[in-house]
Amino acid sequence: MIKEVIVVEGKSDTIAIKRAVNADTIETNGSAIGEDVLRRIALAMERRGIIIFTDPDHAGERIRKIVARHVPGCKHAFLPQEKAYYKGDIGIENASPEAIIQALSELRTETKDDGSGEIGWDDLMDAGLIVHPDAANRRLLMGKLLGIGYANGKQFFKRCTSFRITKAEFEHALREMEQNLEGS
Repeated sequence: MIKEVIVVEGKSDTIAIKRAVNADTIETNGSAIGEDVLRRIALAMERRGIIIFTDPDHAGERIRKIVARHVPGCKHAFLPQEKAYYKGDIGIENASPEAIIQALSELRTETKDDGSGEIGWDDLMDAGLIVHPDAANRRLLMGKLLGIGYANGKQFFKRCTSFRITKAEFEHALREMEQNLEGS
């Protein structure tokens, strides 16, 4: 049984989660999250903790931001798009139980950004994650390797800071990404 309550988008996500693990969920029922749902999430955070596990798409990221803004200190699970894809649809409901278990085993806890992160804009630029012709693809690969999902440059920087990505983690992922890119 997972102690924390997992925040998902809908019923089919809950079904997929329950196929993989023994856990309770709260469904946001889309990106128009009501105040009552946010209150339930806040109460669950106080009592058990929260894991935000939304679809790896634009709507899922929007929901993740809304919940994290209203309920700080959440844990986050990220699923790569290719593990959530089926017949043109991207969603947690399409993921295998193994992919869900893996994502839940690589949780990241968000902390308040106090400017003390180890990764700076220069690190992102030097790694080709911003201001680079292939920056979006490189962020996609680095996001998978770091377990923080895909994001645009500004959001990627914020995730590196709020998830306290260390220089060592960043450099290890960068080396692995470079090896993967050389091999393809």
